Amino acid sequence: MNHIVLFEPEIPGNTGNIMRTCAGTNTKLHLIKPLGFSLEDKYLKRSGVNYLEYCDYTVYENWEDFLSKNTGEFYFLTRYGKKPHSEFDFSDQKKDIYLLFGKESTGIPKEILRQHLDRCLRIPMTDHIRALNLSNSVAIVIYEVLRQQNYNDLLRTEPFKGEDWLLEE
Repeated sequence: MNHIVLFEPEIPGNTGNIMRTCAGTNTKLHLIKPLGFSLEDKYLKRSGVNYLEYCDYTVYENWEDFLSKNTGEFYFLTRYGKKPHSEFDFSDQKKDIYLLFGKESTGIPKEILRQHLDRCLRIPMTDHIRALNLSNSVAIVIYEVLRQQNYNDLLRTEPFKGEDWLLEE
């Protein structure tokens, strides 16, 4: 199973967008406190629109609480990573893959990253910015994982109007 982990997320709109991405990709979401918002926040609900009920998520009191309840392969997205996300092998669908993303202002603490240098990854970009938006970064990396897994059981055709909608007059 694939997992997205948000370490102390601060911006409700980002988390709402990530919840929508998780709902659309059958990805479990893990939120590590403190959160910079309430899960009842109207902005969070607006970002997730009508999809929050389809998002499987768990909230943890802190990093240690998260670690005590989860095992698998952990990968840490950081601008300090030296290897692109696309160079990691995520193809084994039997593994629990956890993609960890830090808070918007400061990322994942250095103390955590130092323990996992071989699992620190980076999305390549120019030197004009420090980082991409958190929700965009999550989407980029989870879709690389899904691509390597042949998109698991995700739909390849549009389910609401039908796969032949473009051909209709």
